[in-house]
Amino acid sequence: MNDYHEKLTKLLLNKNDHLSYNEARTWVELLWDDFETTFARAGQEYMGSEMTERVVKQWIENYGDKLHDFTTTNPKYEIYLAHAKNILH
Repeated sequence: MNDYHEKLTKLLLNKNDHLSYNEARTWVELLWDDFETTFARAGQEYMGSEMTERVVKQWIENYGDKLHDFTTTNPKYEIYLAHAKNILH
């Protein structure tokens, strides 16, 4: 799974130069978890990491350049992203 996250993080960094590596990685992990959780709650059969990767990749391609603005409209993620900003790497 780490390979999927790394590849998606690099894609997001290419789409959005307002994000640090840690912020982009956090976004990828949040999107990944949200998709899998929502899919499971809907009672859907697990389709594997490849399916999740395709969906998250599509979201990044469609909305990746705007994700840095998202916390202003959805403070649910603000705590995760604030933590990612404070990590020095």
